Amino acid sequence: MSDDIDVSDMGPVDYLVVEFPQVGMRGEGLPLLIDLVDRGIIRILDLLFITRQADGSVVGVDITDIDRDGRLDLEVFKGASSGLLGEDDINEAGSALEPGSSAGVLVYENLWAAPFASALRRNGARVVAGGRIPLSDVIDALEAAEARA
Repeated sequence: MSDDIDVSDMGPVDYLVVEFPQVGMRGEGLPLLIDLVDRGIIRILDLLFITRQADGSVVGVDITDIDRDGRLDLEVFKGASSGLLGEDDINEAGSALEPGSSAGVLVYENLWAAPFASALRRNGARVVAGGRIPLSDVIDALEAAEARA
């Protein structure tokens, strides 16, 4: 990890594997990702792009021109590599993809939660479980609650 990151002050670290459509990728999310970084909400620890070949193998993709339009879309993220992701992680992420598909693998620190997490650690607390609730589950639960009301 980078020498300028004090792990005792870090916030929770999450990851996303986002599969892109095989055609028509427009990069609309990139400015929003940059905005999250610029506003200090997240810190990108790792960002890489992979493709799952027809034979099931997973290969890296150059992140400088992901939509192949000749513009360097992701140059700002070039070199975003903390070393957290190993070959096994990359292959596991790739196994979730349809053959012929590409994905972005993003590991990020939640800077917004860092002061809270740091205070908890200083007081001897530790997170013993965590996770994400899929949006579809949230919608289903809200609709079921509304139907009961």
